Amino acid sequence: MTTYQQIGDRTPLHDGVHMPWLGLGVWQTKGDEVVQSVTNAIETGYRLIDTAAAYKNEEGVGQALRDSSIPRDLLFVTTKIWNGDQGYDSTLQAFEESRKKLGLEVVDLLLIHWPVKGKYKDTWKALVELKKQGHVRSIGVSNFQPHHLQDIIDDSGVVPTVNQVEFHPLLQQTELRAFCRQHNIQLQAWSPLMQGNLDLPLLAEIAEKHGKTPAQVVLRWDLQHGIATIPKSVKKHRIEENASIFDFELSDEDMTRIDGLNQNKRFGPDPDNFNF
Repeated sequence: MTTYQQIGDRTPLHDGVHMPWLGLGVWQTKGDEVVQSVTNAIETGYRLIDTAAAYKNEEGVGQALRDSSIPRDLLFVTTKIWNGDQGYDSTLQAFEESRKKLGLEVVDLLLIHWPVKGKYKDTWKALVELKKQGHVRSIGVSNFQPHHLQDIIDDSGVVPTVNQVEFHPLLQQTELRAFCRQHNIQLQAWSPLMQGNLDLPLLAEIAEKHGKTPAQVVLRWDLQHGIATIPKSVKKHRIEENASIFDFELSDEDMTRIDGLNQNKRFGPDPDNFNF
């Protein structure tokens, strides 16, 4: 049975690593603000922190991790290889930089940030090598469509454990979800809260019924679809609110009605038409 009844619950990835269902995203969070956000999240009970080289805040994340009283093995840290660093040797080099900035011996999850044409297969081979050497516990991708995933699986024989993509009620990625289910790839949602565009009457109605906020309803909907989620916030009360999703359950009817909101609408770039 899938368990997501409390903030500490984790989903087993196909390589045996267990990843928390809920994490904190730190995109666009800088300096002291990122240290404070990560600290607040860890104190609230979050155990997954999701950063990236491109966010230019790995040092701040690393500082908050070092300052925390939570043992390292209970924390789960994700970072990503940026587009300009892709390719085999440059990926190995970029990872060393990230590891140094984070102050970590081992990174829990390393992702390819975007499928850069002509480079992502070599980048993936570098990730496979880093895992083999024990520098990362798990390897995955971000923003990969089914054809990108098939490409690296055919080329390397290694299936990513995670695909982190834009996913929310207005963009439900049906074809991609089916592909990931078929290959036992854990989907993880970035921008789950639609960059704040939560003002939908249906979400307000369901939220009121459960005594919750629209944001909490959306994050709960993610979990009940078996999708891990990493809402971003810098406000302590929001970080706490986003974590308060383990004490209620959406009915089948609620789920179906939210499923009906899909418009294939992106708030972020389209991986197939992205100017890398």
